[in-house]
Amino acid sequence: MRTGKLPENVWKRSVQKQMKTKRKEIFAGAGIGEDCAVLSFGNECQTVIGVHTGHWPGKNMAKLAVHRSANSLAAEGAEPVAMDISILLPEGTEEETVKSIAGQIEAEGALLGIGTAGCGVEISGAVNCPVITVTGIGSRTKGRIISVKNIKPGMDVAASKWIGLEGTVFLAQNREEELLTRYPARFLGEAKRLERFLSVIPEAAVAGKSGVCAMHNVGEGGIFGALWELAEGAGVGLDIDLKKIPVKQETIEICEFYGINPYELASGGCLLMAAENGYDLVRELENQGIAASVIGKITESNDRVVINGEERRFLENPKADEIYKALHTSYHAV
Repeated sequence: MRTGKLPENVWKRSVQKQMKTKRKEIFAGAGIGEDCAVLSFGNECQTVIGVHTGHWPGKNMAKLAVHRSANSLAAEGAEPVAMDISILLPEGTEEETVKSIAGQIEAEGALLGIGTAGCGVEISGAVNCPVITVTGIGSRTKGRIISVKNIKPGMDVAASKWIGLEGTVFLAQNREEELLTRYPARFLGEAKRLERFLSVIPEAAVAGKSGVCAMHNVGEGGIFGALWELAEGAGVGLDIDLKKIPVKQETIEICEFYGINPYELASGGCLLMAAENGYDLVRELENQGIAASVIGKITESNDRVVINGEERRFLENPKADEIYKALHTSYHAV
């Protein structure tokens, strides 16, 4: 099978169908469009759990893994509280590397206000780069539930900040030498500084108080993958205006360098939102200094359509993230 997320049809057939044991404490399980499980133990709070793994070869993957987990919790309307870490390292790893990864995790957790509940580390000949799994644990109060199940035709679809941030930052930090063959150091510096936008906790908190019905963190597979997952989880269609999807010039340039599609590039830091009035929601976010745009509508049909002027194209099941093409490509300047 291809690198990246398991194809949706395989996941449904060979994973979801095997998960049959239920308990009353499982309020909601993770699935298409829902990245977290929700547990309820009878009190006023629910426990939200999200598991995310970082395995791209390169530096700062630990930071991204922390953000992925925290962002998935925030998209469920939960406050990220703690994380439990599992790190699998290749044979021959130096202690300094272990210390660096642990330091990244602690620093990023402290920045987001998330405590580290535990961290297990193993060395294995089965991997050739660090594999970092973050199990995020959050808390939310019972009451109004933010879920893709709330989505109805006629709602607006909004996106926070910009797409492609996660992939852009990772490539700028890890492929600097080859990118400098085309772009100036100042440009790459700006691309690296986009790291400050990788958390969606601020916009999720504002949206949760501003009438949002559902949220979905945009991760691997990019905005096209996330839109498909949002619609598939809700059983609805979409009309999306491509020109309204926000994207930074740094992302466009780096994607052009590698010949990859920015709309299918890892986009941690961008939050998809569905609301009755997306324009009011966007105003609330902008009032808090958070960029956001209404990019389309929920429709009754099952068609998920992206409109670019006179051209209409249908979204397909999410593909492998475009970053794998860049990571597996060796660039040689002409």
